[in-house]
Amino acid sequence: MTTFTRQNAWNQGGTLSNPDLLWYAKGVGKMMQRELNDPASWWFFAAIHGEYVNPDTAWYPNPPAFPAWGYVSGQPAVPTSPLPSQTTQDKFWNQCQHGTWYFLPWHRGYLLALEAQLRADIVSLGGPDTWALPYWNYFGGAQGADAAIPPAFTTEKLPDGTPNPLFVTMRFGPQDDGNIYIPTPAWVEGHGQAPKPQYGDVTDICMHNDLYTGSDPATPAPGFGGPESGFAHNGSPHGNMESNPHDLVHVYVGGNLSSPDYGIMADPGTAALDPVFYLHHCNIDRMWASWNDAGNANPTESAWLDGPAQQFVMPMPDSEPWVYTPGEVQSLSTLNYAYQDAAMPQKPAANLLAQRLVKLGAIGAANEFVPLTHKASPAQPAELLGANTGPLQISKAGFTSVNVGLHQAVQKNVVKSLGFASVTQLPDQLYLKLENVRGTQDAAVLRVYIDLPPQPDQATQRKQFVGSVGLFGLRRASIKDGAHGGSGLTFILDISRFVDTLFVKDKLSANQIKVDVESAGSAPQASPIEVGRVSIYRQPI
Repeated sequence: MTTFTRQNAWNQGGTLSNPDLLWYAKGVGKMMQRELNDPASWWFFAAIHGEYVNPDTAWYPNPPAFPAWGYVSGQPAVPTSPLPSQTTQDKFWNQCQHGTWYFLPWHRGYLLALEAQLRADIVSLGGPDTWALPYWNYFGGAQGADAAIPPAFTTEKLPDGTPNPLFVTMRFGPQDDGNIYIPTPAWVEGHGQAPKPQYGDVTDICMHNDLYTGSDPATPAPGFGGPESGFAHNGSPHGNMESNPHDLVHVYVGGNLSSPDYGIMADPGTAALDPVFYLHHCNIDRMWASWNDAGNANPTESAWLDGPAQQFVMPMPDSEPWVYTPGEVQSLSTLNYAYQDAAMPQKPAANLLAQRLVKLGAIGAANEFVPLTHKASPAQPAELLGANTGPLQISKAGFTSVNVGLHQAVQKNVVKSLGFASVTQLPDQLYLKLENVRGTQDAAVLRVYIDLPPQPDQATQRKQFVGSVGLFGLRRASIKDGAHGGSGLTFILDISRFVDTLFVKDKLSANQIKVDVESAGSAPQASPIEVGRVSIYRQPI
């Protein structure tokens, strides 16, 4: 049996000279020639992930406007009819799993089904029967060069002069100027900071997690793969892999044109219309495979292995639909494909837990570079340390500040935990939650800071920068009658090292912690982004 190998899209310079990309373009082109209601069409597959084409759904814009598919401008020309039957829509469309521990296995099956259809079309066009989806490893290349989108996706014509199906008009990038790249630390270091400050906030730090679901000293909540959930996930926090890099890559590739228009990669209901979507998810899948290869385990609970009550189902070329479970797709060895490179990123020399213990005075600085052993088991239940008193409205104008009031009794427990921290008595982990984030502009990134002074310079901003969250799925999660019930999105950020600093500086005795949230985009918004609550939790280890 043939083993299919997924190759790096940046082979042959990432151009259409790369046969994997050239045949991908030709296969996509053939799928685009089919009608919307054909399960073998590009459009049908995009709608499996999510759609804004059926005006009778709760998430269709009212009044009609972008992101409805009929309002996608430029290339590709997106159809809005004929719709398949409602029974077919209910069976196949709007399946995407986000904010759930099914995020990784559902998307793996989705890739396999699309790849099978593309391979069949490529073979019919005279292409190789060994073709496989390439992956876009935006963490690769000298000085992070591969963070740029492969040139095959920005070329308007194929070598034969016909339109390039990989070219998309509505991609605007992190600077909203059509320059598509992912701001990884290596890219930012190699390409400077102009014109807007960037933080290299798209990282592969999640690859150092050792729990799929849950938290421990190496794994911030809610875990590498996401929280336990059913098919309807109702705005649960995104797993560490899904939050970063997945969500941020979607939002940065999409970018903004002007409100309310944004790039199609930034919204789950339009993202799979963009051919680069599948190369991004191929890389996410590659990273999951690499994480497993390093000895990290997937869940063993039957609820994960057998999947939710609502089945995962995909159309397949010239055969019956494929129904699959997470357990059936968790191992590449049984799926007949491999990756050109599935190497794990190098771990930092300094152990993060050791760094915390050094800062707290529990061990000497020389031990910072000595790996500390710990048992990879879930931490104890989290306890609310404090929260703000009302919704936070975030606009494009500078920083939005909020004071998170602390519960005195819980605050004393945190101070005690940090004060008595040792190798055998590990300090609490501290998490900041942005709860019930609602709005209409998916192509937005929120940057979060702790204890930022008034009018901070860029160096201070970097020092106090906690992390970024991409609002991929914001619009759909904010619709009251939609799948999320209008609860919005919820994000978790590990702020342990920042609270450690407050403790060392004797600032943790105050009755509040100052949090600043900045909207990183430059395009105007039709309405502010609302954060229902900003909260901080302690989690004993």
